[in-house]
Amino acid sequence: MIWVVEYKSISKVTVVAILFEGAKMLGNLFNPKAVVVIGASHTPGKVGYSVLKNILDLGFEGEVYAVNPNATEILGCKSYSDVALLPEGVELAVISIPAKFVPETIEKCGHKGISAAVVISAGFKETGAAGRELEKRLENAAMTSGVRVLGPNCVGFINTVAKLNATFAADCPEVGDIAVISQSGAMCTSIIDWSLKQHIGFSKLISIGNKADLDEEILIETLGEDKDTKVIVGYLEDIKNGPSFIRTAERVTRNKPIILIKAGTTAAGACAASSHTGSIAGANLAYECAFHSSGVMQAPSLEALFDYAQAFAYQPLPKGNRIAIVTNAGGLGIMATDAIENAGLEFAKPSQKTVDNLKSFLSPAANVNNPFDILGDALSETYGKAVETALEDEGIDGLVVLLAPQAMTEAKSAALEIVKAVKKFKKPVVASFVGAARVAPGIEVLQKNRIPHYATPERAVAALAVMVNYVNWRLSPRKVIRRFSVNSTKVDRVVNLNKKRGQLNVGEQDSKSILSAYGFTVPRCGLARTVDDAVSTAGAIGYPVVMKIVSPDIIHKSDVGGVKVGLKGPGEVADAFELMMSRIRERVPNARIQGVLVQEMIMEGRELIIGMTRDPQFGPMLMFGLGGIYVEVLKDVSFQLAPINAQQALKMIVGTKTYNLLRGVRGEKAVDMQLVAECIQRISQLSMDFPMISELDINPLKVSNELSRAVAVDARVRIV
Repeated sequence: MIWVVEYKSISKVTVVAILFEGAKMLGNLFNPKAVVVIGASHTPGKVGYSVLKNILDLGFEGEVYAVNPNATEILGCKSYSDVALLPEGVELAVISIPAKFVPETIEKCGHKGISAAVVISAGFKETGAAGRELEKRLENAAMTSGVRVLGPNCVGFINTVAKLNATFAADCPEVGDIAVISQSGAMCTSIIDWSLKQHIGFSKLISIGNKADLDEEILIETLGEDKDTKVIVGYLEDIKNGPSFIRTAERVTRNKPIILIKAGTTAAGACAASSHTGSIAGANLAYECAFHSSGVMQAPSLEALFDYAQAFAYQPLPKGNRIAIVTNAGGLGIMATDAIENAGLEFAKPSQKTVDNLKSFLSPAANVNNPFDILGDALSETYGKAVETALEDEGIDGLVVLLAPQAMTEAKSAALEIVKAVKKFKKPVVASFVGAARVAPGIEVLQKNRIPHYATPERAVAALAVMVNYVNWRLSPRKVIRRFSVNSTKVDRVVNLNKKRGQLNVGEQDSKSILSAYGFTVPRCGLARTVDDAVSTAGAIGYPVVMKIVSPDIIHKSDVGGVKVGLKGPGEVADAFELMMSRIRERVPNARIQGVLVQEMIMEGRELIIGMTRDPQFGPMLMFGLGGIYVEVLKDVSFQLAPINAQQALKMIVGTKTYNLLRGVRGEKAVDMQLVAECIQRISQLSMDFPMISELDINPLKVSNELSRAVAVDARVRIV
């Protein structure tokens, strides 16, 4: 990690840059040799009391000190009146003092050689303008002092392996290999309470608060290298730096799963957009695209978040998507079967050896084909044998074990037999003992032996499906972006000219010039300011022609009568010009009219749309779908964040219903998918090369089978 600090932004600092290794500093945060609680208190109920007591109660093996100007000893720990008086060797400070004193305290920590701090204190940017200014001072103090800061306005963190509970939470979770990052402190305490009942253990639980310094990206990168963490989960409300987060997450997910729940996904507060792409893109779409492109799994709920986490933490990754079911209840088996098909998994076909083995010990009435229904009177030993037989089959990659409590069912002993069988293999097994009191002892056995248990068959299958998708992500090739030969100088000239004019909605001619510079075919056209100009231009182009009004104040031309198509002669062109001018002046009296664009009419080809809207967090978000006038009605579209490669562009096409039309139906020829994918990639490159382009639509892009070409018939570009 490198921090660059400009001299002019920090008074009395002569250092141009401060360089240090971030991993070492975060090691001191999570694994310090000595800790001090600044703001420690004798009074139960005070945060400073709870933090110090939690550190002592969990059995932290390093030195523990306190800072309180009114005490020499608190809870058996030596207390100092000032940070400067602390002994050498303290690596972590946990701060719970009034917010206004925090920046100065961070500076004192830096001078004392304390390299990491947890700022539990609230009263920063969450309180308004004054708090934001105070938080800037805190950030500045952290940079100049070299102290890495978690928080402020956070609960703190727990490192169960190091026996360090630097929080004011009421409880502490069990030791495990799931790491939790949460932007909500209250969510952390709720997760701890819930995890104790479910016997789910954590390696680390980290409340990140306002993220003045350490944010989700830095922590994910650190946890990606943490030997005590097998899977990373998180609750996030926002992401600081979208593109950087994607790069970091992509590196980490190649080796370790990340599962996130993103809160605040509604469209409330989203700004209005002028393009089709911008109007269709919802508030959550950019996050979905970012997570998908970086291999992060997005959980729809807190329940699903830990459903998935348990599967990754407790079970080996599947080698394929062929899933089998062992059940003592036909109804549960049917539910799991439906879930497997709906999740896009493959229903495993057992080998003849497996079928024969099952027949050797199961009742003749049992079903020896997947799902393996061992019947309601199956004893515990039967469960163990059935599970072992299924897992021996090379054609089965994962197993769902279901149990319904019958009069003869012994849930606990059945669970013990299942555990014994599962330990012999390295294949993922998930379970669902459906019921309550009668199955509770069995569920406890499963959870204590790291076999994930789910209340319903559907949840069990969903966890396996997420594991299969993650394996597919890890096996996918790393992204290599193709660069096309383009005329960026021409685009730069067009964009700058429009900016000088104050024209943010770029005219159609200029929009097509931009596209032409990036390798798109555009129709022949000319601007006409008079009837004679229109007739002359149409004659030079050749009939039929299209006419469109040109005005920076009219975005959707068709809505106000600003488009005429299929004009076949001079008379029709003249009449259309006069009628269009008359109607526009009547319907949009204040619009600035620059003339009429006379354009070659492109007759053949499928109508598609390719667009881009620039998300403020993640950058250019590309859209592909069915074009023409129905795009906003049918919304048969797919999205992806730029930059993209050919494979991702093809996935955008396949991800729409339009794909079935493009493949060719009822004797029609298939559209050249590679050509369409190349068009999407060219827009991707354009959007990355020119950040000042905020929105772009090509609608329609007419793709012709006969001519093997894609023509940008209509285009719209908006700049900032």
